[in-house]
Amino acid sequence: MSKIKLATVWLDGCSGCHMSFLDMDERLIELSSQFDLVFSPIVDFKVFPDEVDIALVEGAISSDEDEHKIRHIRKHTKMLIAMGDCAVAGNVPSMRNQFGVKGVTDRVFFDTASLQQQVPCQLVPTLHAKVRPVHEFVPVDVFLPGCPPSADTFYTVLSELLAGKTPDIASLTRFGA
Repeated sequence: MSKIKLATVWLDGCSGCHMSFLDMDERLIELSSQFDLVFSPIVDFKVFPDEVDIALVEGAISSDEDEHKIRHIRKHTKMLIAMGDCAVAGNVPSMRNQFGVKGVTDRVFFDTASLQQQVPCQLVPTLHAKVRPVHEFVPVDVFLPGCPPSADTFYTVLSELLAGKTPDIASLTRFGA
């Protein structure tokens, strides 16, 4: 039996979901016998593979770069999981929506900067007018809310998915839990 190709992705979020994922500790080692981690910010792969079985996506879509990434990921993934409240509902990153892009960039690059007050023109992706959750850009197969979902929740969900079962998410977690 071939192993499941698993990817984790970090868009606009705090990395709390990835930290919780890693908090599975020894249980992650146990599960890893059933999957190959083919892409993740916690390993050194630079290019998202052409074929991924399960992608866990953390974070909201807040820039052109995020949108490009999520469309590419969806195209190459069989099962996409929106991991955490930011991916599921926008959560903390979407708090900037009320201020607009100009208000945010002015605050960051002018109001609070004492030297070289300017908006960088290189290496900073173009922000979207509104931060939005993953499902507003691509179809999502599983919504895994929580801020972040607990290590126990990750373990149960991954164990069931790897066993070919459909996890009962509502019994495991809720928004903000």
